[in-house]
Amino acid sequence: MLEETIIFLVLALLIFGPKKLPEIAREIGKIVGEYRRIVKEMETEIELKELELKNIKEKKKK
Repeated sequence: MLEETIIFLVLALLIFGPKKLPEIAREIGKIVGEYRRIVKEMETEIELKELELKNIKEKKKK
């Protein structure tokens, strides 16, 4: 895994150059952060829906 990462970084450095690489890394970081935020929102929404279903089932039992 470490070797693959090093090879990837060297290739990215050769392709994009040292000036462009930090900018690309920032953009990738923004994308990953947005992805994590969306996943967290979806998990929260699913948990809320599960609680709603549980409440509905409990009401029907009564």
